[in-house]
Amino acid sequence: MKIGILGTGMVGSTIGTKLIQLGHDVKMGSRTATNEKAIAWAQKNGIHASQGTFTTAAAFGEIVFNCTHGVASIEALNLAGAHNLKNKILIDIANALDFSKGMPPSLSVCNTDSLGEQIQRAFPDVKIVKTLNTMNCNLMVNPNLVANGDHVIFISGNDAGAKAKVEEILREWFEWKSVIDLGDITTARATEMLLPIWILLMGKYQSPNFNFKIVR
Repeated sequence: MKIGILGTGMVGSTIGTKLIQLGHDVKMGSRTATNEKAIAWAQKNGIHASQGTFTTAAAFGEIVFNCTHGVASIEALNLAGAHNLKNKILIDIANALDFSKGMPPSLSVCNTDSLGEQIQRAFPDVKIVKTLNTMNCNLMVNPNLVANGDHVIFISGNDAGAKAKVEEILREWFEWKSVIDLGDITTARATEMLLPIWILLMGKYQSPNFNFKIVR
C-alpha cells in the first residue's frame, strides 16, 4: 500500500520505518522538498522510502498519517491540500501540546473541543481517525515492548468503515491486541487530555515505555 506520512520527527520516522519493514511504500512530507531529516530518513530506508512536501506526500498516500506538531497540524494539512486528502483515511496521531511557556506543556485545545475535531471540521471530506496519540512512538508500532502487549489503544472517529480499517491496521500491522473504539470524533477530547498525566508519568518513571490498561 502507498502511505503518506506528514511530519519528519520521531513519530513520523518511527511509523514510516515500520511501514516500510512491512512492505509498504512510504513518502514522508514536510514543508519543503529539501528537508534534511526527511532526505536522511529516505536514504536510510531504501527503495520503498521517498520524501517530498506535505502536498506530494498527501497525494501519494492511499492512507495518510498526521505526525505533525499538533499546534501546526491545521496549517500543515492546508499545505497538504484538501483535494489530496479528500475521501481518504487520515490517521491523526498529533497532540495539541503548547510548549510556549516551557515544561510541562499545556493543551492548546481541550474540554469542549479537540485537535481531532478541529481537523475534521476543517476537512469535512476526510475520514479522520484519532489514535496512537497516548503513548511513545516506539510503543505505537511495537506494543509488546511492555507487559507483553497487555494494554490498550483507543480510536475515535465519525466514519465506521474508516475506524474498522484503522483497527485492522493496528491489529494486523502493529500487533495491538486490545483496541477500544470510544465513539465519534468528539471522544478525541478524552484521549488528547490524557497527555498531561502521560507527561507526569514519564517524568516519574524516567522512561516513555509504559501505557494504560483498562481493568474491569
